[in-house]
Formats: sequence, structure tokens, C-alpha cells
Amino acid sequence: MVPRTGVTVDICPRDVPTALIGTAGGALALWADAPAEITVPVALLIVLDIRIRRWRRRT
Repeated sequence: MVPRTGVTVDICPRDVPTALIGTAGGALALWADAPAEITVPVALLIVLDIRIRRWRRRT
């Protein structure tokens, strides 16, 4: 995926231990009987800090 001109997408890991998030995601999947197709993207959204910024060029 390529962002538009004037859009900046920053993706960086949060300051949370990845093993802790993985364990919590696995426990949630077992507890709620949720399939892996749902729990893996949710765990990634928790682990990653995604920021989308829009800017314009000044003329």
C-alpha cells in the first residue's frame, strides 16, 4: 500500500514487552473462543503504534 502525496504513515512498536502482549492475546483467544484470524490483527494493533498524518504544501 502506497500512501497518497501529503500523507505520512508512521508504524513503530510500543514500549510494551512483546511477550506480554502475545501471552495476553493467546489467553484472550482461548477465553473468548475467538479464531486466530481475529486475534492476530487485534494483537498487532495493540503492539504497534500507527500514526497517520496529513500535510499540505504551502504555496
